Amino acid sequence: MVKNSNLHPAIYLLSLTAFAIGVAEFVVVGVLNSIASDFTIPIEKAGSLVGLYAFALAIGTPIVTLMLARFNKKQVLVGLISVFALGNLISATASSFEVLLAGRIVTAIAHGSFFAIGATVASALAPKDSESKAIALMFAGLTFAMVIGVPFGSYIGNLAGWQWPFIAVFILAIISLFATSIYLPAQSISPKSSVKTQLEALSNSRVLAMMLVTILGFGATFTTFTYITPIMLEITSFTEVTASILLLVFGGATFIGNLAGGNVSARFGWQQTLLGNFSALALMFAILLLAMHQKWSMVPALFFWGLLAFSLSPSLQTGMLNIASINTPKAVDFTSALNIAAFNFGIALGEYTGGSFVALGKLPETPLAGIVMAVLAILPLVYLKRVTHKPAST
Repeated sequence: MVKNSNLHPAIYLLSLTAFAIGVAEFVVVGVLNSIASDFTIPIEKAGSLVGLYAFALAIGTPIVTLMLARFNKKQVLVGLISVFALGNLISATASSFEVLLAGRIVTAIAHGSFFAIGATVASALAPKDSESKAIALMFAGLTFAMVIGVPFGSYIGNLAGWQWPFIAVFILAIISLFATSIYLPAQSISPKSSVKTQLEALSNSRVLAMMLVTILGFGATFTTFTYITPIMLEITSFTEVTASILLLVFGGATFIGNLAGGNVSARFGWQQTLLGNFSALALMFAILLLAMHQKWSMVPALFFWGLLAFSLSPSLQTGMLNIASINTPKAVDFTSALNIAAFNFGIALGEYTGGSFVALGKLPETPLAGIVMAVLAILPLVYLKRVTHKPAST
């Protein structure tokens, strides 16, 4: 997906699975209206498929990662891909909203643990000082899903039925399962440490601050993105087909932003990169408040919003791994899992906040919540910058 001769080829396998995961997670946004119509439920209840998925992922990821810490990482990743495939099969064959939700929860638990452990594997496979580039390459699969998978899946889902994107993801997951089994190098087992030692990460002030940065900063986008299809249909007055195509604009921007974010973070450091990113994202939400009312302005707004929103990912994960290596060296996988949980607590918080606006009939005002969250993310980031060269405390 991106050329870099210094990075291990196996990282591309992680990126392939990340692509499948990205489609599974975000395609719901593109077929939200179809799901709501099929099950005769309000749009905000259908939107909970995004928020509850993220919440299940956030709760389940640290627990599952903790349970799997003593096993070989390659075997763990293969097992997680298998569970992910099963979850999508359940979703694709769901005959009720409750069964669909159950399939999403199964998928979510595998999703989070895969990224938590996969990020540490990608980082370990990378040359020194190229960890953020390796993580960016892995996350590129997620963002490439936004470019191709989600728009195409949304188009097919709205045309032929929302179940078809999940069937496609199931097939892709099976392909990824076999490829990973064959080509991913054997991974060492993490040094043994007690559950108590790993759980101590939850009391480390810097780990908690980094989690808060991730929750607020990444979650800001989902106050509005969860409801981007209703916004484009009801506020901007695009057709369903055009709205699906325009997700390509957002998706393309996320792909570019993710790779650019990895390179910028490697050059300027994750802290400085995030500070500038949050400031620009808050400004972008202010622009979006006006841009969504005009077709000509919505297209470039979608592009720059996607660029800024997903350029955060490499810096956020690199930051947590950096903090973990210094402050919780015996619990790096678990601490990585905490940050993956934080990504999804952020998504859940963003979806809930945006859903509250929608329930009150204030769909066009959802970017206001994004502004608040992006600005608040700067506060724990400033704290982390101040304590970087001070002794760690818990």
